[in-house]
Amino acid sequence: TYSRAVRELMRRHPDDLDAATLYAESLMNLRPWKLWTLEGKPAEDTLEIVAVLESVLRRNPNHLGANHYYIHTVEASPDAARALPSARRLETLAPAAGHLVHMPAHIYARTGDQAGAAAANQAGADADRVYLKTAPADGFYGLAYFPHNLHFLADSHMMQGREADARRAADELADRLAPHAQMMPMIESMMVTPLSVLLRFGRHDEILKVAEPAADRPVVTAWWHFARGVALARLGRIDDAVTHRTALARASGLVPDTAMFGGTGLESARSILGLAAIVLDARLAWARGDQVAAIGNWTRAVLAADRVAYDEPPIWFYPLRESLGAALLLANRPVEAERVFRQDLERHPRNARSLFGLRESLAKQGKQADAGWVERAFDDAWKNADVKLTLESL
Repeated sequence: TYSRAVRELMRRHPDDLDAATLYAESLMNLRPWKLWTLEGKPAEDTLEIVAVLESVLRRNPNHLGANHYYIHTVEASPDAARALPSARRLETLAPAAGHLVHMPAHIYARTGDQAGAAAANQAGADADRVYLKTAPADGFYGLAYFPHNLHFLADSHMMQGREADARRAADELADRLAPHAQMMPMIESMMVTPLSVLLRFGRHDEILKVAEPAADRPVVTAWWHFARGVALARLGRIDDAVTHRTALARASGLVPDTAMFGGTGLESARSILGLAAIVLDARLAWARGDQVAAIGNWTRAVLAADRVAYDEPPIWFYPLRESLGAALLLANRPVEAERVFRQDLERHPRNARSLFGLRESLAKQGKQADAGWVERAFDDAWKNADVKLTLESL
């Protein structure tokens, strides 16, 4: 195979760092995006990839390929921070290469630096705009790599509470993809991002003003029913929300088995729409005043989300433990809420919304000193936001 041939090349030329890097890449391509299990265990050959790339970087810290692949190799690992030096280097090593400029975001997001992730994604998008003035705008790069930067940018802004910037990136993304979704079905799921941003910031009235998508957009149509159902439930219009819950199930059944969801297409669209149905059930139960049923559904949703494939930006548009923790706290179960928010912070370091929920959980238990320390962390994580948080908004 190619990988064995490149390994032999590396062995014959041990000082050729390009040969070593190509060998590491060949192993990555045998298990794309599957180098670590969801539990953080390395797959076969992952540790060899790490060792080879670290050997290259010890000898040439500025090797473009090794820095690039090292980030991709360890980003899903339990210790993504080990790639922070590579992230810092790629900020400036190839300023005209938008994909490389954006790459630090994969590590900054995983280590809780959402402002850094946003800056890297913005810089990558800016570089791509220059490149696409002379390159084919409707080629694979223009429809996959450039939109990936915008998709990730919207997520980075959402995590910081920057609504205006998130909406701007999401709208540009959808406008960019709309003419090409039939030609490249894999990009359709990214077109739901504007609705996801409206959901994230609780803009329920605006969601209800969004027109129904065309019938040839099955994934977007199903997501539209999900978004309307959540909006209606949160506005107290339960019967109308139930209508869209039914429509979501019907629309999900029309989504092709082969349809994928997420920027890299790593998850079945039907699987993610099934998760959306559980989330809508939780919102409906809460709207009816059935806190027990709502918390049960939020728990189911969290367990389902934990089984979703790793990707950046994440395939589901926000950490669902935020909503479970908020429901527990509003149900006067602060000890359980504290545990849930802490669990989320292990998965999403410095997540401002979970820091907010954790602070409220601690204060509810009378742990004022601990709450004060958490408040400092929250203030730093939310310092760039243009919206205010409440438990009800989680």
